[in-house]
Amino acid sequence: MKILKTAAVLSGLCLAVAACGGAAQEPAGGPAASGSAPAAKSLEGVTVEVAAKWTGEEQANFEQVLKAFTEKTGAKVTYASTGEDTGAYLGPRIQGNNPPDIAILPQPGLVQQYADAKALKPLTAEVQKQIDANYTPYWKNLGSANGQVYGVLVKAAHKSTVWYRVPAFEEAGVQPPATWDDLIGKTAPALSDSGTAPFALCGASGWTLTDLFENVYLSSAGPENYDKLAKHEIPWTDPSVTTALEKITQIFGKQEFMLGGSSGALQTDFPTCVTQVYGQKKAAMVIEADFVAASAVQSGAKVGEDAKIFPFPKVGAIDPVVLGGDIAVALKDSKGGMALLEYLASAEGGSVWAKLPGYLSPNRNVSPDNYPSELTRQLAQTIIQAGESVRYDMSDLAPSAFGGTDGKGEWKLLQDLLRSPADIKGIQAKLEAEAAKAYK
Repeated sequence: MKILKTAAVLSGLCLAVAACGGAAQEPAGGPAASGSAPAAKSLEGVTVEVAAKWTGEEQANFEQVLKAFTEKTGAKVTYASTGEDTGAYLGPRIQGNNPPDIAILPQPGLVQQYADAKALKPLTAEVQKQIDANYTPYWKNLGSANGQVYGVLVKAAHKSTVWYRVPAFEEAGVQPPATWDDLIGKTAPALSDSGTAPFALCGASGWTLTDLFENVYLSSAGPENYDKLAKHEIPWTDPSVTTALEKITQIFGKQEFMLGGSSGALQTDFPTCVTQVYGQKKAAMVIEADFVAASAVQSGAKVGEDAKIFPFPKVGAIDPVVLGGDIAVALKDSKGGMALLEYLASAEGGSVWAKLPGYLSPNRNVSPDNYPSELTRQLAQTIIQAGESVRYDMSDLAPSAFGGTDGKGEWKLLQDLLRSPADIKGIQAKLEAEAAKAYK
């Protein structure tokens, strides 16, 4: 399963971002678009159990949201941590007919899996009303299976960011690029000429290479093709895939662009690549999500000072915004459980959560003004600005045998491309063969 973390270390930090662009705007539809939910003090005496993978600070912050729900409705909410293997925790409880009221799933594929097993309860009209008011149709479809709406995306990880070391950019005399052509044609060569490797690639962690591909593909091929490829409705031999892989090999094919060349990149996992940028100061950039902040701080960097981000550079027609995230579903048809989902899907519930560190909302009516740092405000703004073109992490939408298994499928074949960047056609053929097997 792909690592989906959040930058919990953002707590208390005064953060700044370069080149994210755009000041905070009024939420889409205005503050009254979604209303509040559910009715105050309507659930006295009701108990709700919710299970999620979060521990530590993430758990503590979520429990503050649950406390706000309790204070409003009177319902008592208990929290159970599933650990990283959500399925291993939920499976026995579902089989024993003792599931929690609400489970928060780390991958959309689990929605379909549990729906097929008749383990989920369709969302009520009240919950769906909040989803329709606050989310684009894409997110509603993501939480649906077999024609029923079962889930709501309640927490996001922003995967369309490039982290850079400010002193390295200053020494090379470069600014954060806005386009892929500028990144490859100007920024990277200038950094290399200054004596600093432009990129630390986490090639040993195959999921980081899928994140890179997804951003390039979404920007170059567009949202419709992205959806088709995610469902394997077009083959991996499609020319749109060729174009994206050709762009990626503009990095993979230049040994001087990668710290340690392709061999070094293939031996570097996440978060070691972050340490190479901010701890060892051997490279200038790492292409990864908002959760890089945690490792950057552990490496001694100060986020907003020497550690900043810029949006993933535009490759084609659109600025890519790829999200990971967690989907809340109901395993019991309980009044309290549905009320909690209604609250989590509302702008009110999302705004409570947004005021806490390490959180991003896909809810378009949660104003960026709610966030505690400049970094999260700017990231939230990019989600809102992207509108209908935001997409979920493609490899997490694929069968795990293809999109989420170390040493197999897409992870391995993109590592093979890093090893042999001239073999684009051969890699495409293998990607298509592996996808055809997995999607059966």
